[in-house]
Amino acid sequence: MPNETLEVDYVIKGAGATSMAFADTLLSESDATMAIVDLRDRPGGHWNDAYPFVRLHQPSSSYGVNSRPLGTGAKDEVGLNKGFYELASGQEVLSHFDLAMNERFLPSGRVRFFPMSRLDDDGTVTSLLSGARTVIKARKFVDGTHSQMRIPSTHKPTFSVAPEVTFVPVNDLPRRAAAHSEFVIVGAGKTAMDAVTWLLQNGAPPERIRWIMPRDFWLMNRANFQPGAEFFERVANDLANQVEALANATNVDELFLDLERRGHLQRIDPSVKPEGYHCAVVSERELEELRRVKNIVRLGHVTAIEPDRIVLEQGTIPTSPAVLHVDCSATGIPRLPGKPIFEGNRITLQFVRFCQPVFSAAMIAHVEATFDNEADKNRVCAPQAIPNTPADYVETMRTELRNRIAANDFPELGEWRANTRLDQFETQIRTMPQTCPEALPHFQRYVMSLGAAMRNIEVLLAK
Repeated sequence: MPNETLEVDYVIKGAGATSMAFADTLLSESDATMAIVDLRDRPGGHWNDAYPFVRLHQPSSSYGVNSRPLGTGAKDEVGLNKGFYELASGQEVLSHFDLAMNERFLPSGRVRFFPMSRLDDDGTVTSLLSGARTVIKARKFVDGTHSQMRIPSTHKPTFSVAPEVTFVPVNDLPRRAAAHSEFVIVGAGKTAMDAVTWLLQNGAPPERIRWIMPRDFWLMNRANFQPGAEFFERVANDLANQVEALANATNVDELFLDLERRGHLQRIDPSVKPEGYHCAVVSERELEELRRVKNIVRLGHVTAIEPDRIVLEQGTIPTSPAVLHVDCSATGIPRLPGKPIFEGNRITLQFVRFCQPVFSAAMIAHVEATFDNEADKNRVCAPQAIPNTPADYVETMRTELRNRIAANDFPELGEWRANTRLDQFETQIRTMPQTCPEALPHFQRYVMSLGAAMRNIEVLLAK
């Protein structure tokens, strides 16, 4: 028999970033009651398991829950992010979600949090510590775990590692690095880039770092993602450039070269054609730092690490037990098939804004609180799968532009975006004639190219 029965409007599976952003907006815009259930002991999801030197890729001011700011809004004056708005550390992000839960959600009296608990499909919550069971009767079920985030500290590598090999997840790099003079970084994504940057910034000679890069990635330029008014012309120009490039390209390769020429994209090695695209954002200073490492191994994925060699898909390279091998090979957010976000009494949190998980969750909550018709809800909130290749970028942009066009039928959505801190671009558009008239021609270019871009996207995807 259950220890308790609880009736709420929404039961939310997971207390990660998207679940917290959804619950926060729903708390602000409705009188709904909620139960949030998570396997971890506190909110924040994968941030609880992230490596100690992790930071946001984009400015703090557009991350977290809408109701409370993250960070101070200052610009960094030193380091690889100098001149750009601050990037919150992992601990700052965790504190942000913890404070939202304890200073806003729980005191409201409308939210119950069940940490260290499992939520079954029948609505039963079971404590992992006591075994106590609570049956939750909810009007709607919200799945905040659809993304299936995969990081090195919680997922085993797909290759074998001999017992003699010194092999650690990236989380252990600061603790273990001092005992080694040579390093092998396994992985090519943003986690691997952060690991390489951490080593270089802490004095490791670049020639002592070997970087196994199964494929190169296209990287977005952080200068195009700054919230301040002084950056708005550049941000508007970048948005117009993307749509113009989509309208003019004859194939995906040409599209990405054009986006690179326009300053939207960059790559570590200009002589190597990247095969991956996963929403990673770096500054030009970070890129210069990464380019200091010349010993990059491009022989495919690792299949085994043995005491004296690393076996890859296309060859082998030597190693030894004295080398510190750092695992950065987890997928991050995998590309999964999308599903309707609103399905009767079920809501599945997914991206509805390009590479913006918390804004997406907040918008889904706003639509849930203010729209009555499920078809309209799904029309403005079509799900976007996280891109993994350049071709995926085109498909994701198709959904992105469709969502933006559909939202134009609901002016109230524009008002909401203009008043949420998670979408500072919309606010700047509203004040553009007064505060940044030089951005107006870029916005006009965007509008003029939108129809041609939508038509050409279909051509690009058919090839």
